[in-house]
Amino acid sequence: MTPAAASTHTATPAFDRSHTDDLIAYLQSSPSPFHAVAEAAARLEKAGFRQVEETAAWDAAPGGRYLIRGGALIAWYVPEGATPATPFRIVGAHTDSPNLRVKPVPDTGADGWRQVAVEIYGGVPLNTWLDRDLGLSGRLALRDGRVVLVRIDEALLRVPQLAVHLDRSVNEALTLDRQRHLTPVWGLGEVDEGSLIAYVAAAAGVAEADVVGWDLMVHDVQPPSYLGRDRELLAAPRLDNLLSVHAGTAALAAVAAADAEPDHIPVLAAFDHEETGSESDTGAQGPLLGNVLDRSVFARGGTQEDRARALAGTICLSSDMGHAVHPNYSERHEPGHRPLPNGGPILKVNVNNRYATNATGRAVFAAACEKAGVPWQSFVSNNSVPCGTTIGPITAARLGIATVDCGVAALSMHSARELCGADDPFLLAAALKAFLES
Repeated sequence: MTPAAASTHTATPAFDRSHTDDLIAYLQSSPSPFHAVAEAAARLEKAGFRQVEETAAWDAAPGGRYLIRGGALIAWYVPEGATPATPFRIVGAHTDSPNLRVKPVPDTGADGWRQVAVEIYGGVPLNTWLDRDLGLSGRLALRDGRVVLVRIDEALLRVPQLAVHLDRSVNEALTLDRQRHLTPVWGLGEVDEGSLIAYVAAAAGVAEADVVGWDLMVHDVQPPSYLGRDRELLAAPRLDNLLSVHAGTAALAAVAAADAEPDHIPVLAAFDHEETGSESDTGAQGPLLGNVLDRSVFARGGTQEDRARALAGTICLSSDMGHAVHPNYSERHEPGHRPLPNGGPILKVNVNNRYATNATGRAVFAAACEKAGVPWQSFVSNNSVPCGTTIGPITAARLGIATVDCGVAALSMHSARELCGADDPFLLAAALKAFLES
């Protein structure tokens, strides 16, 4: 293999624009992790999957199942003939994105402006949230124990930037104080305690007095769109990492609908809280996925020995967004590895285990892409630029299973609005499908 071929692998992609169109619809319907899992579940229901409850007993019947816990979803398909020791093929992803989230006492303001107190969630490039029309979404917890989703897709909030006339140095050094400068405005008048939750409760169709808790966050109401002269790019919010959740959902549904029964159990694990370290009951650091895999083994009459054998043969593809080479900052990238949009999914490698990929994982990923007939690229960080991480190393360490990190190359990662190739969502989904069915 030549050095050039080691970084970029070419094939003739079969681009399907309908997949990206469906991704756009999914992104529009999924402004929060709670909406993202609800939308994914609706797609799985159409594919014949049924929801199971964690508090109920599980049976050994073949077919598709899924469970939802908060902003996380685990779905799996048990083929005919699966034994207690049948291994799993897992696609891992995450449902959360960096944003601004509403504080417990939300109503605030100053100097005749009504504002909403927010807390910064994850690694947010703060300036990308300035001067955008923002809606609100999330969930409300009610006094009777119910939880309802709410989505307000209107220009409700805005974080106004200081005019250049009042800060002549803004183009040399923009400094934003996280506490003082990121508080959105939503009207005029004195602070009216309780008014935000009253407004949100009315939008959700519930009584304000019944709302006892909330997980609410802002989202840009500008819809996703194709971009460029040839519409070869996709500009959208939450590509990191709902693009992977959508691709994994499509891949799992397609495998379940196929005539051939795989000799393993395909799984989709869409976790919450990756952007803040995954340490929660719905994050990859928690026991959720491990519990599901264990219960699947035990429901088929398995023992601890069967569980150990199943996990020993299990492989996980951790799918998350990665960095395309930036034309204005090319010096920040590794010179020999410069992924481009529409070049196919990327294999993410870091020898310090910030990504979980190793040589055998590379072979698994390459085989899936070859089977799907899609190109793929390699991503490695510049040695002078610290590398991020994913759920991949966490999953590998938590469960002791072989794990590979992959994804799609993008610009503006973690921005309120990100950019990727319009072909790449379909190419990733095709590779994930090949991995799950092979």
